[in-house]
Amino acid sequence: QVHLVESGGGLVQAGGSLTLSCAASARIFSLHSMAWYRQAPGKERELVATLTAAGSTNYQDSVKGRFTISGDNAETAVHLRMSSVEPEDAGVYYCYVRGGIIQKEYWGQGTLVTVSS
Repeated sequence: QVHLVESGGGLVQAGGSLTLSCAASARIFSLHSMAWYRQAPGKERELVATLTAAGSTNYQDSVKGRFTISGDNAETAVHLRMSSVEPEDAGVYYCYVRGGIIQKEYWGQGTLVTVSS
């Protein structure tokens, strides 16, 4: 069973930067896409950024120009560079990978990002 392991969450000052990372415990072949979601207290989980296997990226409007998603298909790893962090960026961030023969969806356990103002 493949697991996604996240790291990099923590406390960041508003205006600062933080990088989240996520790696699969084993390579996932036939990747479709990788992504980061987040969930703030009392809110639903929302899509933050996506990275397709072909290298295309897409971002939620609120993070465009501030966040950068990158990944390594061979390692099945995905990163999220967060810059100019705002208090509204706080929450639990989850990595997501879709791939494999049956295009299974995998989720990380979540990593908490706290923003101090």
